[in-house]
Amino acid sequence: MKIAIIGATGFVGSAVLNEALQRGHEATAIARNVDKITSKAEKLTAIAADVDDSAKLARILAGHDAIVSAYNTGWTNPNLYQDFIKGSKAIQQAAKLSGVKRLLIVGGAGSLEIAPGIQLVDSPEFPAEYKAGSTAARDYLNTLKNETELDWTFISPAIQLHPGKRTGIFRLGTDQPVFDENSKSDISVEDLAVAIIDELENNRFIRKRFTLGY
Repeated sequence: MKIAIIGATGFVGSAVLNEALQRGHEATAIARNVDKITSKAEKLTAIAADVDDSAKLARILAGHDAIVSAYNTGWTNPNLYQDFIKGSKAIQQAAKLSGVKRLLIVGGAGSLEIAPGIQLVDSPEFPAEYKAGSTAARDYLNTLKNETELDWTFISPAIQLHPGKRTGIFRLGTDQPVFDENSKSDISVEDLAVAIIDELENNRFIRKRFTLGY
């Protein structure tokens, strides 16, 4: 499979890039600054691009089998909410222009339901520093649900996402967090990448959101 990974130098994007290459897929790493990509893998192509330029991005995406958007404007960006929505819509438009129908978007856990009608991002305990980014991802997901031209999937990580080990052993869910026996919703970024490439290979959640946890 030929996979385009947007945001390939970021925390999640770099893990997805590594997982795709390990499985033998051909990968195009797309980022604002590709100098951070040090891999010399034979099946890797690195291309610098601005996601807000949908026409140029579409030309880069053309010919791929799938697109992963791990787009993130940075947690300290004062315009994080507006920039995330703008960039995500530009990526969605670029996918359409490119002719690539398969689009997987990495979102946040904030839109997961922790009680009937209550999402994590709206809970009093939700960290203020993550509020804008998580709200942006939640609002973009609501927009994405109206998309009928693309075969999209939205993945919400577990509530606790961190560096760790690749185990390949986790459980999947849809709109509620996946908790373990200690009431923790937890996943390593390496296993998040496993789930992302699994989904591209198996297409279990077309035009749906899913999540995961140990």
